[in-house]
Amino acid sequence: MKSLCIFCGSSHGAIEEYGQAAAATGRVIAEQGYRLVYGGAKVGLMGTVADAALAAGGEVIGVLPESLQEKEIGHQGLSELHLVGSMHERKALMADLSDGFIALPGGVGTLEEIFEVWTWGQLGYHQKPCGFLNVEGYYDHLIAFLDHQTQEGFTKKVMRDMAMFAGTPENLIDQFTSYTPPSSPKWIDREET
Repeated sequence: MKSLCIFCGSSHGAIEEYGQAAAATGRVIAEQGYRLVYGGAKVGLMGTVADAALAAGGEVIGVLPESLQEKEIGHQGLSELHLVGSMHERKALMADLSDGFIALPGGVGTLEEIFEVWTWGQLGYHQKPCGFLNVEGYYDHLIAFLDHQTQEGFTKKVMRDMAMFAGTPENLIDQFTSYTPPSSPKWIDREET
């Protein structure tokens, strides 16, 4: 792994621990010699994780749609800032630039981004690890729901287990370094006719 992609909130969230975790994640990524790839904004947890990685001497690559740059939320101090035409282009470039994906606390956009790359992994489009930093139990309900999906037969256990969860960035990155993707991609049940 050379680059880790962070998906996270463009807000700071309700408790200061979210910001602390974002700063720790950026710092740990830089200190462990990884390049940080993220959505390119200076606001919320996005700005916090980028600033922390930069302060620790890390390389930070942002990918931002031009429409958001026009709203002046782009981070101006990054190692590189790629401006793209759409959210679809943003996610595709972030995925191409990254060797693993971490979701910090965030909203619907954060979930959409991590679920999309996780789905791509399930389908065999890549073999990169995906994980969630479960700060102060933020993702506890999601963990329960994913387990419920598996129990109800909508997600195979091997696919459910692709999503890793940890309370610290160090623990999550450790899981990433020993990640082995499923030997065969997701298959779809087809009823016999």
